[in-house]
Amino acid sequence: MNHWNTRFQTDHFIYGTEPNVFLADIQKKLALSGDALAIAEGEGRNAVFLAEQGMNVTAWDFAESGLLKTKKLAKERGQSVHTELVDLNEANWSKEMWDEIVCVFGHFPSELRMKTLQGVKDAVKPGGYFVTEVYSYYQLPYNSGGPKDLELLYKPQEFLHPFADWRIVHFFMGEVFRHEGELHHGLSHVIQFVAQKPNE
Repeated sequence: MNHWNTRFQTDHFIYGTEPNVFLADIQKKLALSGDALAIAEGEGRNAVFLAEQGMNVTAWDFAESGLLKTKKLAKERGQSVHTELVDLNEANWSKEMWDEIVCVFGHFPSELRMKTLQGVKDAVKPGGYFVTEVYSYYQLPYNSGGPKDLELLYKPQEFLHPFADWRIVHFFMGEVFRHEGELHHGLSHVIQFVAQKPNE
């Protein structure tokens, strides 16, 4: 049983049930519609939010317990979210399938990180978006959430270089306050990135 599957086996939602603040703000700005994929989605708070905005949402996670909570939250909110148990090491990135792919605090070893970002590039439809907020490599001393391993934290060039041929809609690296359940709490150092795939 993997670490996350064990962690999510609680009655309460350890990251809360409200969406990530940055995702909510961007979603209102872009007013996206169509098909959305939330990767490393955990307990489903962001996937359910996207469904509430009228999107057809699929949530990927490697923790079955997290996906069960996603279904529970969606039902409580009167929404429908399709869930898939996916190990990103073995993910099938169908070409140009999604209008939006979202990754909120999805942290992986560097090799898998690069593989996943390439998968995102392939799987977003022309004109579609990639939206992410993650902890930066400056996060360690903040003690407000995220991995305690520098290898799992992001540097800005990991987004700016692979997506140099996309239209960058938003880029930010710096301090924000996050209060998301019991494990993301307080002043944090993050990277926010939104990019749109060219139509050609």
